[in-house]
Formats: sequence, structure tokens, C-alpha cells
Amino acid sequence: MPDRSNSEHALVVIGAGILGAGVAQAAAAAGHDVLLLERREPAAGTSSRSSKLIHGGLRYLETGQLALVRESLAERAILLRIAPHLVRLVPFHLPVYRGMRRGPLVLRAGLTLYAGLGGFAQGTGFRSVPRRAWGELDGLTTEGLRSVFEYRDGQTDDAALCRAVVASAQELGAEVRLAAEVVDARWTQGAGGHWRVCWRDAAGSEGVALARCVVNAAGPWATGVNGHVHPSPPNHGVELVGGAHIELEGRLARGIYYTESPSDGRAVFSIPWKGRILVGTTETPYEGDPARVAPTQAEIEYLLAVHRRYFPASRGAVVDAWAGLRVLPRAPSRAFGRPREVLLLADNPRRPTWTTLFGGKLTGYRRTAERVVRSLGTTLSRPEPRADTATLRLPNLERVTVWDP
Repeated sequence: MPDRSNSEHALVVIGAGILGAGVAQAAAAAGHDVLLLERREPAAGTSSRSSKLIHGGLRYLETGQLALVRESLAERAILLRIAPHLVRLVPFHLPVYRGMRRGPLVLRAGLTLYAGLGGFAQGTGFRSVPRRAWGELDGLTTEGLRSVFEYRDGQTDDAALCRAVVASAQELGAEVRLAAEVVDARWTQGAGGHWRVCWRDAAGSEGVALARCVVNAAGPWATGVNGHVHPSPPNHGVELVGGAHIELEGRLARGIYYTESPSDGRAVFSIPWKGRILVGTTETPYEGDPARVAPTQAEIEYLLAVHRRYFPASRGAVVDAWAGLRVLPRAPSRAFGRPREVLLLADNPRRPTWTTLFGGKLTGYRRTAERVVRSLGTTLSRPEPRADTATLRLPNLERVTVWDP
């Protein structure tokens, strides 16, 4: 492989989480010469520590984020077409108990709206599970149970999806360098101007890439990366919010369960995952090194208590626990109610050269990436496109199924 340690590119993307991978793929598909730099490996951070869902976000209806839900459902449909080996529709069960803040009529209305925002396409409908079938729902407690709704939403292996997008970017011509940590970036005038991005590999060797544009998609590390940039790019008031998950011994045969924490009303999912039960998630403000985020004992006990409230016979031990980080706008409100749209912060909105991404959702990675590449259109040339990411099938890197039998 030729040495391109001192190389020129139209675009450098920093971070190979799902957003960085998506931007690299979209830019390469648009015909640009792209270099993707990642300090560890693809999906090493939050993109391997999500709840593994490709969904519209039913709970975002409560906060009026209708456009986000509509967009997410459209992206879900695209991913089902281009990555059927990585994304599939699975049953979601939504039990309603006495004393819950949302009764059957409210939830029926919400599910109807959810289906409508999905265009009433295949897979957007729902049904009421008959009482006679409640005993088949994996030991779900029927004490105080008023009704159970079943609808379908998407599940994925988040890390495998991210790796597939990176591989697709490479197939389209993008260069990928792993174990490459950005240590300095400086804007240089002359010949139209360019960024000089310096990075260091695990052995301590340094490389330099010259690029007209840079996209900082480092997720929880994005603000830290911006600290090495001269002149300093604009930042935004954000905070890191940890989302803990636990994995329990046991199985769920009927699908995913969307439950409500009795203590604070938050949504908690119980999910079949590779022969175990995955339970998540929490929303806890986090300060410190993003690489060191981990569930607290209180979070583990909280998730275990919610799961066993609804599945009292589920006594499997906690066999693993981990956490990812969301990047959310800083606000006095609870993380649960804050907007989930991605924020693009450019050094020059009319002619961007450095763009930082804050926030975003796994489901919407492709749409976000297309938006980023379009925003660079006033700065970059317009080469001949190579592909359309809305129809380009993602490669199958996982030769074995990721699903429970």
C-alpha cells in the first residue's frame, strides 16, 4: 500500500463512529477524495454502545419532534432495503398498566400518529394483543395490566452497521487510517487556502494531510479535537449524557418490550440480544474522559429493578454492563426532553471549511451525512458522483447472523 502520510484530499473526516463513517461514505459517493481518520477503530465509542435500535423514536412524539420522527422512519425504510442483513423489523410490545401516566387511548393515538408519519407503509401498523395471549409474552406480569400494544420497529448490530458503512466508503474510494489521532490542525492561506491536519499513530509516527475541508465527527471527543485547531472553530454549549445498559442471563422469545420506569416515567427497553437480555437505557450527565464512561452501581440497580418489575420471574444475573455517551445541547431540562436533531457548526456558514457535528441518532446517520456533504458544496468542487447512498447496498462483512434464533 502506498505511503500517503503526506497527502492531499478534498475532505478529511475525523472520527469513524457512525456519523463520521456516514460522512466519509456520502462524500466518496459524491465523487470526492476523502480521508477518514480514527484514533482507535470503527465504532469504538458510542456507535457500539447504543440500544441497537433503528427506529422513528415513538417517545419523541411527546416532545413534539414530529419532523425528526418522520425523517427517522423514512431512514428506517431505506436501511431495511440497503442492509437487510444488518437491520430488520422486530415486534415491540408496549404494555399499559393501571396508574401509568399514559393510558390506552393516549398510546393508541400515539401509535396511529407514528404509523401516519411512516406513511402507513408496510411495518408501520400496530395491533392490540388479545388478553388470552398475554401469558405468552415471556413472563410479562399481568398484575394491573390493562392492555398490550404490538408494533414493529427496527433492530441492528450497531457496531457491525458502522463497520459496513466504513467498508462501503472504502469501496467508493475513501482512504481510512485507524489508530490515527489528530494532534494539530491549522488553516494555511495561499492557493485558495487549506487545512493542514497532523495526526499520530500508535507507534508515535506522524503524518500530515492537506484538505480543503474538514468534518469533525469525533462525537464525545469533538470539543477536545477542536482544542487542537488554529484558528479555533466555533463550539456549542453541549454536555455529555451517559446511557447505561446491562446484559442479563435469559431470553426473550417474543421480541422487544417498551416499558416505563415506575419511579420517573422514563422509557426502558428489554431487548433480546445474542442469547441474552439487554436492558437500557439511562440518561446521566457525565464529566470526564469519554473513554472512561461506565455504568454506576445506581444505574445498574435502576435498570435491573425496572426489568424485574415487569418480568418478576427473570432472575438471571447481570453478566455485562456498559455505557455510551450522547452529546446534547446544554439546557436546564432533563436529557429525556431535549432535541435529538444533529447540530452542524461551521466556521463559515456560507463557505464552510471546518464543520463540527454535535449530537445525532444512529437511525439518521445517512440523512445527516448527506446534509453535511451538501453543506460543503459551496467550498468543494462538484465531481462526477459515484453512487447514491439511498440505494447502494451495504457490504456483508458479518457472515453469520447477528440475531437470536
